[in-house]
Amino acid sequence: MTIAVYTYLANLIGRILPDRDGEDGQGLVEYGLILVLIAIVAVVALMFIGGQVSKALSNVGNSV
Repeated sequence: MTIAVYTYLANLIGRILPDRDGEDGQGLVEYGLILVLIAIVAVVALMFIGGQVSKALSNVGNSV
């Protein structure tokens, strides 16, 4: 086989197999950290406005 065939096969295998340099895992960790931050913000927001939401839902439930 010639060098061109080896190069073609190496490029083909490189496109098929996942990236092995660790960047995929880094992206997953970043997405995980973003999800955790969103969850914390949601919990804090519900702590502050939870009573108001509960009262509004109670009013709706009582009027039905």
